[in-house]
Amino acid sequence: MLLGSQLFTFSFQLEGNENCESVFKEMEENNICCDYSLLYELYAGLLEIKENWEEAHKVYLIGISRKAKPLESLRTAHASFLDRLSHRINACSLQKVDGSDSISSGKLDINPWSTSTREELYKKINAQIMKYDGYHLYKKAYPGKVDLSSLGNASRNKVVKIGGKLYQIKGCAGQGGFAKVYRAFENSNPDEVVALKIQKPPFPWEFYVYRLLDQRISDEQRSSFGLAHGMHVYSDYSILVSNYLPHGTFHDVINSYVVVGKPMEEVLCIYYTIEMLYILEIIHGAGLIHGDFKPDNLLLRYSREDLTVDGFENRTGPWVDQGLCLVDWGKGIDLHLFPNDIKFKGDCRTSGFRCIEMKEDRHWKFQVDTYGLCVIAHMMLHNSYMEVEKKSTSDGGFVYLPKTPFRRYWNVDLWKELFTRLLNSSSLENDKQLLQDLKERFQNHLCTNHQLLKKLKDLLAKQRLSFCSA
Repeated sequence: MLLGSQLFTFSFQLEGNENCESVFKEMEENNICCDYSLLYELYAGLLEIKENWEEAHKVYLIGISRKAKPLESLRTAHASFLDRLSHRINACSLQKVDGSDSISSGKLDINPWSTSTREELYKKINAQIMKYDGYHLYKKAYPGKVDLSSLGNASRNKVVKIGGKLYQIKGCAGQGGFAKVYRAFENSNPDEVVALKIQKPPFPWEFYVYRLLDQRISDEQRSSFGLAHGMHVYSDYSILVSNYLPHGTFHDVINSYVVVGKPMEEVLCIYYTIEMLYILEIIHGAGLIHGDFKPDNLLLRYSREDLTVDGFENRTGPWVDQGLCLVDWGKGIDLHLFPNDIKFKGDCRTSGFRCIEMKEDRHWKFQVDTYGLCVIAHMMLHNSYMEVEKKSTSDGGFVYLPKTPFRRYWNVDLWKELFTRLLNSSSLENDKQLLQDLKERFQNHLCTNHQLLKKLKDLLAKQRLSFCSA
């Protein structure tokens, strides 16, 4: 009786509470009904009604990981949820564009990641994506003999058939809310290594963004972004085949300093900040927003040749192949699909990376990416996520700055300019010029000091040796 009473109270509170997350967390903190599947089914169901599909999926996974009882009931509810989501995505991807699209009809204040917005965008791009090289749409479930949902760390050397090719799974390279990424040999050839991103329900959007990168970014700049070979869309799964970079993520680099308890050398912090400014300058100039700019989505690129001091400023010689590569475009935003004066509302819901505008329920645009850059820079400098506070200015106003002070032996003016200009850029206009100006400031600092460049070259060589051997 107590269980039923508590869950009834919970469901009643959820229905009348806009901030249902706080009710759920309060029950978690007090360990109320956390062993019962009905708690997770109720909360996930309400999130689904609110079209918060990703959070609903996470709630199901939390309950399953805790083996909430009856577990089979929870698994059945989760499977039904995935089926509903899959049908919804498939339905909107096959519909024709109609004239009642709320974006094209003048709505300028939207959440770019909401289910309704995504449905409208799928209608817009459906004819276009069908023509892209490497896109394969099947009106049936994945027919292979290997159950894709069973793939995991123990799936090494299993062979899956996708679109007439065989891929030998060599290990899991990453995992998100709806997808897992595997390293695989194409046709069992160790010289043909690819990444397979297997996602349920199917999600062709990321492939669309990769093809936009092909079209809008020059060949000289393209290596700073992932490359997609193909996309196979079944009724139950999508499989993105892309290039595989073997050296890990930038988060791995940051963590290598965290575990030994010391911050990254400042010259490396400056170099990687230049890389991030360069990447955002390119994509924002191309009318794209990444939407999930964090160190997990930045892969390491190392030149096979030894770095030299010459060529750094112009990215020539071995510096062409050195740097970072931005991947995972699931939250990517194509500004060409929206009116020029669009302004976004909505929350990325990524802990530690919610920009100031999201926290204060204000409009945002490019800030979702530039705030992520600031967080990563803070992680490099301080080995911790960034907390921001309002600081009073002499003219009676205020400015947003990181709470943690800059160390006196750093180039304080350089870092203060970066954080001040990016955290306080409230404009919804394109920030390409701002990013370019900051990049040049950081570049000039290195290029005018031959010893700093030599130190950078040596540190990157040491880093390459460490991560490539690992």
